[in-house]
Amino acid sequence: MPDLFPNEDPLDVRNRYRPDVIKGDMDSIRTEVLAFYKDLGTKTVDESLDQDTTDLHKCIAHIQEITPGVEKPNWCILVAGALGGRFDHEIGNINVLCRFSNIRIVLLSEDSLIQLLPKSHHHEIHILSSVEGPHCGLIPIGMPSANTTTTGLQWDLNNTEMRFGGLVSTSNIVREGKITVQSDSDLLWTISIKN
Repeated sequence: MPDLFPNEDPLDVRNRYRPDVIKGDMDSIRTEVLAFYKDLGTKTVDESLDQDTTDLHKCIAHIQEITPGVEKPNWCILVAGALGGRFDHEIGNINVLCRFSNIRIVLLSEDSLIQLLPKSHHHEIHILSSVEGPHCGLIPIGMPSANTTTTGLQWDLNNTEMRFGGLVSTSNIVREGKITVQSDSDLLWTISIKN
């Protein structure tokens, strides 16, 4: 967080943006970082006995648990720093998108954004061109897409089949401020982030 506010004292930023909860298997958090946030009153939940789910999965499940009855399709959870590290961790984070497909979860890194587009919806993606694009992609996840149609892209798809080992829409370009996507399978939408 201090990197986002380079003109402010890092300690002030850390105090202002302290997490309510740190939850996970605690294998990657530095001891002094954990102690710092505990001293600020952050609750910690050690789930090191659960090795079948990722830390992100544990956190999304926690958010669901503490907000019963809230209409989940209206949520948007932004996960900063979710990409750009170990590939197996990135795939684990993408798997969380699929496991919680009823919640809009956006994975964000310094150079890209990824979110799941469930097959059950007709999607309208509004591009903020000062921050996003122009490079983008649509990738079938879980199963091939027999039929994907888009508007607003340099290379629109028209009832196009996509699958691994065949065509996937990578290295596409945003052409308009609104992109539409309709598919018979879940797709990952990815777009570049401008520095």
